[in-house]
Amino acid sequence: MPHSKHADARRAPRVKLAGTILALVQLENGRQIRARLHQLSFIGGLLHLDNPIDEGIKVEVMFHVGDSTIRSKAAMLFPMWATQGCLQPFEFVDLREEDRLKLELDLKKFLSPTAPDPEPAEQASEAVAGADQ
Repeated sequence: MPHSKHADARRAPRVKLAGTILALVQLENGRQIRARLHQLSFIGGLLHLDNPIDEGIKVEVMFHVGDSTIRSKAAMLFPMWATQGCLQPFEFVDLREEDRLKLELDLKKFLSPTAPDPEPAEQASEAVAGADQ
């Protein structure tokens, strides 16, 4: 049975965005498709699209969330039809470590919005700890 590289890892926390964040998906031929982020984690997410993109297609996804602007290659996974359009998961394939750490911090703010921002020293120690894993 095919095995995802993340299957043995602890599941990444996901933030439900319910389409509040706009994303741009750029296909390899340069065509751009507008989408809305339905869910997001630091390993991938779930896009709400008018029409599905073929599974396995490599795209570039771009969006802004919190303090992070993400522009990364992604692999499209199997789409699911929704009431209007479809929900299609994707997995980042070359998200830079610096962007992953920033995205992870922004997503933690969504998960616990009342928590104070970590001090810069705490952020640096978290980044070092995350890089060691």
